[in-house]
Amino acid sequence: MSTVASVVRPEDDKTLGPLLECDRELVAVGKKIRVLKAIDWPQSMEATFMDSWNKGNPVLPQPPVRHPDLSSEMDALKAIMAKVDRGHPVGNWLYKSAWSYLVAAQMLMNVGTEEFTRCSAALYGRPDTKYRSQTATAVDAARDLLNISDDLISREGIPHVPADIPAEEFAQRLRERLGPFFDKDKVDVVLDPDLPSKATAGSKSINLRASALFSALDLEQLTEHEAFVHTATLLNGKHQPYFKSLGLGAPRTTRTQEGLATFSEIITGAIDLNRLRRIALRVVAVNNALQGADFIEVFRGFLEAGQSPTESYQSAARIFRGGDPRGRICFTKDGAYLEGVMIVYLFIRKVLQAGHVEMLPLLFAGRVTTSDVITLSPYLQEGLIARATYVPPWARNPQRILSLMAFFTAAARFRLDTFDLNRFVELDEERVEESMHVP
Repeated sequence: MSTVASVVRPEDDKTLGPLLECDRELVAVGKKIRVLKAIDWPQSMEATFMDSWNKGNPVLPQPPVRHPDLSSEMDALKAIMAKVDRGHPVGNWLYKSAWSYLVAAQMLMNVGTEEFTRCSAALYGRPDTKYRSQTATAVDAARDLLNISDDLISREGIPHVPADIPAEEFAQRLRERLGPFFDKDKVDVVLDPDLPSKATAGSKSINLRASALFSALDLEQLTEHEAFVHTATLLNGKHQPYFKSLGLGAPRTTRTQEGLATFSEIITGAIDLNRLRRIALRVVAVNNALQGADFIEVFRGFLEAGQSPTESYQSAARIFRGGDPRGRICFTKDGAYLEGVMIVYLFIRKVLQAGHVEMLPLLFAGRVTTSDVITLSPYLQEGLIARATYVPPWARNPQRILSLMAFFTAAARFRLDTFDLNRFVELDEERVEESMHVP
């Protein structure tokens, strides 16, 4: 590795200099490949579909088919991949990031075809994939989660949290949360009347759909998920002194990003059972779409699971963005949330178990994968990779995470299906009776 002097000026190092140049080129190209913007459905399609549904004769949505010409960007990415030094850990990380943008570009140029789904699966995975050394898939985990939640409380018994906060008032409440945290950057909350999703996060703003109504739980969830993870990791990446692609959000980082954001909700108690079920339902729905279920069948599945018609439409639309509403061709990103949170959970357990507490904040140093954390962590000491500027409170205290994980791991040994509530009364009575027979 280079001397201390070369760390001060890595651009002058014979090894790092070319890597920094590849990083600059990757940032320039990557900014042009915007997946969600390219495949989002127009809001007007919702009213059209819901009108046909309400009339009892639902018609499959007909989204506009857009095939952006990204051939020049693909050529530029191939050129970066050809010259980057994969023998260097940082070079191999850049290669994989460039690869993910190449696959994303290929996906967008093949909207509505089987190639779109193949590329989507390469980037975000498939719910039916069984990994080596594992016995279950993500869709198995999703179904288990739904069954477990049904055992814990009946679907009808899940309390409904009213969404009655107008977007403007909600935005102001969110601004009050963001100000103290993002003390070195200005992060605004912007109302957008045309936003397909209820909320999205960027490095400069959290965007909210202007027509949406929000709940008190939404405030906690959006703070932890969108602001303290998605916006924070983008800003931390942009604050990196050398490798700016850490602030870009390569498609290959999506599973870890969404997993980390969802884990952040769970570890802070910002998630509720309805949202957790919604995440699991989307995994099952992606799997059903891949197996051939069309948009109407997927929509009906969400509806039967207890979602409102509007929410069911929006959930189904997320899955068929860029795909074919007739089924089999779909966008698999929604399957990545549950798999991602499981990966992050296992990774954090292993990091703490191995005594590498210093790795935990690196999850926030930019848009990274769990693999990237391991690859890039040695460069923290040299200053080539900077520590995260913004780290959520829960991630600053590993002891809190350890105590929660230790408790729930131990508690999981006890079964719930072998007794009912009356058993608590019976046990109490048995203790009294048993004591009466002690000589």
